[in-house]
Amino acid sequence: MKILIATHNSHKLQELLHILPHKLKQGTSVEYISLADIKGVTLPAETGHTLEENAAQKALYAAKQTGLVTISDDTGLEVDALNGAPGVHTARYAGDNADDDENNRKLLSELEHKQLSQRQARFRTVACWATPQGDVCTFEGVLEGHIGFGYRGENGFGYDPIFMVNNGQTALAELTEAQKNKISHRGQAFSKLAKHLTAQAPVNK
Repeated sequence: MKILIATHNSHKLQELLHILPHKLKQGTSVEYISLADIKGVTLPAETGHTLEENAAQKALYAAKQTGLVTISDDTGLEVDALNGAPGVHTARYAGDNADDDENNRKLLSELEHKQLSQRQARFRTVACWATPQGDVCTFEGVLEGHIGFGYRGENGFGYDPIFMVNNGQTALAELTEAQKNKISHRGQAFSKLAKHLTAQAPVNK
C-alpha cells in the first residue's frame, strides 16, 4: 500500500519515516512517498484560519489529485509576547519566499529586548490523514518552551535552533532525532496518527 506524505521538505520526510508505521492492520506493508516522487501535483496556497483547516486542505487536495491516502500537517509557533504570532504564518513569517534563517532572524529581532521569562512559546502541530473519498482525521501535539537568544545546535530544521526546552537549557536542534521525536509537537501528533492509522488501515480505492 502506498501512502503519500504531502511535503517537499526532505527533513520533515525523514523525521516522519521514523514515526509512522510500516505495517498496518493484518500485516499490510506501507510504502511512503512524498510530493517529490509525483509530478504535476502542487499544493494550493494555505488559506485556512487554523492549523486544522490548513492540514486538512493539503491532505484532501493531494489525496483527490493522486488517488492515494495522504498524510499532511501544519505547524504553528505561538509566542505569548507576540499575541500568539507567528501562528498559521509560521512557515512564511518573514515573507512568502522566506527561508528558515530569515524567519528565525525576524523572530529573534522582535524579541530582542525580552528576558527569558517573557519568551514563553509553544509549537502546535496538527497532523492529518485523508482519503480520496474525503474521509479526514486530525491529531494535535503541543510542545511548550521558550525562544532562545541565538542559534544553538546543528540538528532539526525550521525554528529548532532557537526553540528552547528543558527550562530554557536545550535547543531542539541540540537533540538527536530520537530524543526530539519523543517530546516534540510533531512527534506527539504523528504518534497519535500512527496508532489510528495502524488500527483503521484506510485503503486506496
